[in-house]
Order: sequence, then structure tokens, then C-alpha cells
Amino acid sequence: MPALLIFAPMANEANNPASPAGRFQELISHCKEYGYIFQSSEIYDGLAAVYDYGQNGAQLKKNIRDEWWKSMTQMHDNIVGIDAAIFMHPTTWKASGHVDNFSDPMIDNKDSNKRYRVDHLIEGFADEQLAIGNEQLAKEILASMDALLAKDDYTGLKNLIDENKIKCAISKTCNWTDVRQFNLMFSTEFGAVASDNPDENKVYLRPETAQGIFVNFLNVQKTGRMKIPFGIAQTGKAFRNEIVARQFIFRMREFEQMEMQFFVRPGTQMEWYNYWKDERKKWHESMGVPAEKLRFHDHVKLAHYADAALDIEFEFPFGWKELEGIHSRTDFDLKQHQEFSKKKIQYFDNDLKEDGKPYGNYTPFVVETSVGLDRLFLTIISLAYAEEKWLKEDGSEDSRVVLKIPAKIAPTKLAILPLLKKDGLPEIAKELMNECKSAFHCFYEEKDAIGKRYRRMDAIGTPFCVTIDHQTKEDNTVTIRYRDTMVQERISLSEVKNRVLEKIS
Repeated sequence: MPALLIFAPMANEANNPASPAGRFQELISHCKEYGYIFQSSEIYDGLAAVYDYGQNGAQLKKNIRDEWWKSMTQMHDNIVGIDAAIFMHPTTWKASGHVDNFSDPMIDNKDSNKRYRVDHLIEGFADEQLAIGNEQLAKEILASMDALLAKDDYTGLKNLIDENKIKCAISKTCNWTDVRQFNLMFSTEFGAVASDNPDENKVYLRPETAQGIFVNFLNVQKTGRMKIPFGIAQTGKAFRNEIVARQFIFRMREFEQMEMQFFVRPGTQMEWYNYWKDERKKWHESMGVPAEKLRFHDHVKLAHYADAALDIEFEFPFGWKELEGIHSRTDFDLKQHQEFSKKKIQYFDNDLKEDGKPYGNYTPFVVETSVGLDRLFLTIISLAYAEEKWLKEDGSEDSRVVLKIPAKIAPTKLAILPLLKKDGLPEIAKELMNECKSAFHCFYEEKDAIGKRYRRMDAIGTPFCVTIDHQTKEDNTVTIRYRDTMVQERISLSEVKNRVLEKIS
């Protein structure tokens, strides 16, 4: 172990207001340099608020998704998963309220012609006030904004912007239009035949995955012989035409959701709402998110379909923001689809008789858990990123950049590193690679000095490295190195696979 180890995790230096933002930029650069996230279409100067996941990012994202899927569908005997299509009949979105109500208050600057989401504009101004020490003003502005949004008071929001002389980032002027609503759904045309009526062939890219669950309620319930209470889970892409998408992958126009709709008897929804809010927080903690970095935030204004709602917020490098939403959606969705489709969507409850009630049909209530996969990815990687410096025994300084991603979800679990490219060491290393790669992701590398290879694996986030050297030929032992502590241990070659499996289980 180093004589002195100085940890520098992200967003921990509260005494330096510029530090979290600076570290966030370092994280973004790190994600590109080590194959986690690239700007989409970068060779054509990119596409705003759209990102591609590189080889390591794609694997980490898949590992997170798999953990969520397992926790929902494998660890609960009353939750099943589906994969609904992105395209849905356009009446779906009329029934759900998205055509008429899926809007955000927007404002345009008349000089730059740049459009802003009102809450983002005001939040940005509040962040600026915090950075220069005006904490009280920032709190007052955000409290006023929340109250005005809860009342849909667009005139009040415009006055709040004018009174605080909030400027456009481009034109640096306060020449604003009135606040108005802007629908966030992407639309396209279905089929190859043009029509005189532009709405005849219109379909939408889904803005959420939940509706694919609701329209399949009867299919899943009947074919799976599901009994209330039960859940339907789904992961998949969703699309929103965000005007100001920002903060890296936190808010994008194309993103991935992991949602579960839990169908319950009317009158029991609050019991299950409280159950799932606690369960979901515990799950995030099981993924390595510290409890002190999570909090519940009750909604000031409820959506039209909800009788209770809260966010599980995480303290990102840029502040407390929503990570997952828990909503008690009542019976709104199933009733709406029943009305618009003219199909009966109800559940016949045989078990009511056991409670002294008669058998009967009813429309189930729904408790929703909805987490953004990209936001969870950002949560895990921002917690993992650290710059470390320490003093070596000779008094000189050493340092590294490391991603301390939990071993069970790290993109690569084991790096296998022959000390030299000769003397039979690569052959032994490749035999170990063949033994382990069916059980977990491995990486083989024989280029550069061993110290450089260790640093590269630290930066990628690989939790274990095994070095094959000349002693391996003599006694079948190898050196295993642990990423988080940099401790090295000599173990038997035959133990390597089981040692890694034990650590990642």
C-alpha cells in the first residue's frame, strides 16, 4: 500500500465552487478517451444532445440494465418483462394525454432566436448565483419557480425572468417572448404512400415506455395467468424533443428507460407506493450508490394521472437531480385506453372472496417505478471517477486516474497481462484467457511496461489484473492485483477464475 493516499473523488470539494464543474468536464473527457461515450456523428461535428456509447460504455450500460432486469423479473415471482415496439398506434398517445398535455413551458429570446425551457433557464441563473455566493437569492428564485410551475402561472414565470434580468447565453439580452407550451414528441410518417392529409399517416416516436405496458396488460395477464398484485417490466429507448438538453448524458433527446408498472387492487395503492419507494432506494444502494447521496423529493405539482409522486434524487456533480420516479398513477391509464379503444380492460379478481368480498371485475390501480438508464450510468461513473495522489516510500509523488466501478458491473472484470511477449508467457496467458472468458469479460494485453498497463486498466475500471511471469512457469502461481487498493497477491494459476467469480458475485 502507498505510504500516503489522497483520494480526490468528484464533487467533494465544496470549498471550491469551480471544482465540481471542472471535474465533470474531466469526467466527460475521460469517458471519450477510454471508450465509454462519444459525441454522436462526431466526424460531422456532432449532433446536439445525442451520444454514442463506446465499447466500454456499451458493456457497462448492458451490465446495469441486466442487474435491473434480474432484480425485477428474476428476484420477484410476480413481475414479468416485455419488449414493446417503439412505434405505437397514434391513438395511444391521444388516450394517454401526450398529444394534448405533453408540453413544457418555453420562452424564446427575440435577439438570438434561441428557445429555452423555462425551468432550465431559471435553474441556470440560480446556479450562477450560487457560484458567486448569492445562496439566498438562488433559493428564493427556485422556490418561486416551483410555486409558479405548480399553478401553471406563465405570466408569473415571465415576470420572474424579467425581474431578475435573466439573460440569454447567446445574445446576452433580456428581450424575451411570452412563456408558452411546446410539445416534446417527435413525429414522423408511417408508410410509403403520401397523403393530402398530413395527420393521416402521422406516428410518434414514443416519449416513454410505460404505454407499451398498459396496452399489453390483458395480453400479459391472460397468457401469464398473472394474479393481482403483479408487475410488468420493460427497458427500451424513448425520445423527447428537449429544447435545452444539457449536462452530458443527463438529459438527451434519445435515451433509455427502465420501467415497471405494478398493478394492484384499488385502495391498496399507497401501501405499494411506499413499498416500492423504499425498495428502489435500497436497490440503488446495492449498486454502490451511498445512502447520503440519495434523497426523496415529493412532487409539488402532481401529474394529471397521479395521486402521489416523488423522485429519488442523486447528488450529481451539478447538484441534486432526479434519478428515478415513483408514481401512483391510479387507474387513469387503463381506463383511458379502455375508453379510446372500446375494449374492456379489467381484471376479474377470484381472491376477493377470501377477504369476505364478492367476486368482481375492476380496473387495477398502478404504481410505477421509472429510472433513466443513462442517468444511472452517469451516477455510477461519476461516483467511480477519482484522481489519486500518494507519496511513495522514497518520498516521490505518484498518481493515477481510476474508475472504481463496482466489480459486478465493471465492463471488463479481468485483465490478463503476460510480463513479456516471449519465453512461453503469452501462451500461458492465453490459456487462462480461454478458461475465463466464458464466465466473465476478460482483456488480454502484452504491450508496454507492466506499470503502464496497470494504469490503463485503472483508468478503464478493470477491477482485477493478473500478471504472468517467469515464476509462473516454475510454480504455477501468478500475481493478482486489486484495482481499488493496488494490493498485489500471489495465488495459484488454477485459483484465478474462482477468485474473480467470488469477488463479482
